[in-house]
Amino acid sequence: MRIFESTKIATKIVSLLAMLGALTIAVAWVGSDRLRKSDATYSALVNNLTGLVKLTQVNRRIAVMDGSAYQTMAYDGQSRQAKAAALAEQEAYDSALVRLSFTEKLVPEWAPQIARFRNALKALHALTQEAAKYGLANRNDEARRVLVMADAVAADFSKDLTAFNEGKIASSGATSDTLSADSVTTSWTLLVASIAGAVFGMAISFLVARVGIIAPLNTLRATMARLASGENRVEVPGVSRGDEVGAMAQTVLVFRDAAIAQEAAAAAKLESDSQQQEVVEIVSASLASLSDGDLTAEIERAFPRQFEELKSNFNTALTKLRALISGVTTSADGIRTGSQEIAQASEDLARRTESNAASLEETSAALVQIDTRLKATALSSGQTVVRADQAIATVGGGRATAEEAVAAMGRVSDSAKGIDSVIEGLDKIAFQTRVLAMNAAVEAGRAGDAGRGFAVVADLVSALAMRAEEEAKRARDQLTVTQTDIVTAVDAVQRVDGALVNISSDVGEVHALLGTMADDASAQSSAITQISAAIGAMDQSTQQNAAMVEETSAAARNLTAEVTSLAEQTAMFKTEDAGPVRRASSAPALSAHARGKQKAAAPAVPRNTPPVMAMASNGASDDWNAF
Repeated sequence: MRIFESTKIATKIVSLLAMLGALTIAVAWVGSDRLRKSDATYSALVNNLTGLVKLTQVNRRIAVMDGSAYQTMAYDGQSRQAKAAALAEQEAYDSALVRLSFTEKLVPEWAPQIARFRNALKALHALTQEAAKYGLANRNDEARRVLVMADAVAADFSKDLTAFNEGKIASSGATSDTLSADSVTTSWTLLVASIAGAVFGMAISFLVARVGIIAPLNTLRATMARLASGENRVEVPGVSRGDEVGAMAQTVLVFRDAAIAQEAAAAAKLESDSQQQEVVEIVSASLASLSDGDLTAEIERAFPRQFEELKSNFNTALTKLRALISGVTTSADGIRTGSQEIAQASEDLARRTESNAASLEETSAALVQIDTRLKATALSSGQTVVRADQAIATVGGGRATAEEAVAAMGRVSDSAKGIDSVIEGLDKIAFQTRVLAMNAAVEAGRAGDAGRGFAVVADLVSALAMRAEEEAKRARDQLTVTQTDIVTAVDAVQRVDGALVNISSDVGEVHALLGTMADDASAQSSAITQISAAIGAMDQSTQQNAAMVEETSAAARNLTAEVTSLAEQTAMFKTEDAGPVRRASSAPALSAHARGKQKAAAPAVPRNTPPVMAMASNGASDDWNAF
């Protein structure tokens, strides 16, 4: 198929991914639409259930309103219970109105029913409120007459509200069943669509991969295998393709042309190998003579034009090496004489430096012992100061603890005052309980035989009230004794705080004296440390000088040995037709008079000449001995 040959592999893959993405988006959109619809239905169902809960709470308030109206009639109109009942009726009405308004906002489609319920609630509230007013005025007959009408209105209202709730609950159950069925249908739909889309995408992907990618790659792989086996005249398929396979085929075509060119180059290489072999044999023979020490074995035979520069470079290098060996042999004798004198002077200097280093080391060891003892004294003083600080901190903590104890006892005293007011309140409660018990006994006497059991209870309540008054009196007496003990304890803690103040002042003076001693010891230790460091530095420098002098002496001895070895090695080379280089002999040491003449006749040494070379040139061994 032509479209597969002209389309890039990346474009093919992106197209497949785009197709799979489109299928995925379609399935996801269908599922999302179903889920949004289900979510909207579920939200409406939750709102309906919440509204039903609020209406059930309104039904409970209806009973509270009716019952509270009855309570105002059951108690005396001026009593606390009657007034609380009237207030409870009003609160139940207000709470019912709030729940109706909440339900109306939550479920707007219930607004007509909510308006009807609100009107019924207002009618019931008008009757219960009127009955409560009659009850507070102790007009019980009129209140009963109004409550009969209120009971009828409350019963009808409650029945209507209950029927509405049950109908909505049944409707919500049907809606829930419908949601469950829709969820199952949506799940199966999405599953089938996903499987169908996956199978379709896999089939298309296999077709594209097989026809557009794998087949041409296999053909190109077979062609590359033939090239690797040596068939350089093979035809390369797919060169005209517009995708990556075509680019690979063009690359293979380049490899084929390069292999053909390489065959032509191999034939030309065989021709130049024979000339190169002849040149290698001639150079090898000359290098063999050079390895035997013959520096006169130059190449005389003619070389091919491309190797003529190699012959010229070899002969030039041999000439320069011959001149170098002659110069090295001449210089070796002079270097050996100077190195022997340097070695002797270095050995004398090393002995004197080692003696000075030993004396400095003993002095440094003595100062270190003094420094160690002063540091120990300073450390002990510092530790004593730390202990004094700890004592001051401990005294400060004791004072803080005493102050906390005083504050805690003050709070206990304040709490005792509060307890006294509580006991006073208990006395009042016990007195009021006795008064109520007496009133109950009077009412029981009026009731006759029917109130006899209530009279017994009133007597028991009166006895309990008297016992409560006695216990409150005992608690007040015990509280008075506790307050007296707290005052005494506060005085004692304050005396302890004064003693701690005196101790803190004495410890502070001791701390100041110890601090002064520690500072003096630290200053002395610091001075000794500096002296010890200076002597240690001098000792280290002396040791380094001694090591340097020994290294110089060893270097001079090594230099003498190396110069001798160098002279022996240069004697192996043949630099002239007369024979090998003359073997260097060890020159005898010059006498002091001869060295003086040599020193006077020696030219001035340049400023930048190294010290060792300068002394070797001037013969300055007398200066080293004097040092």
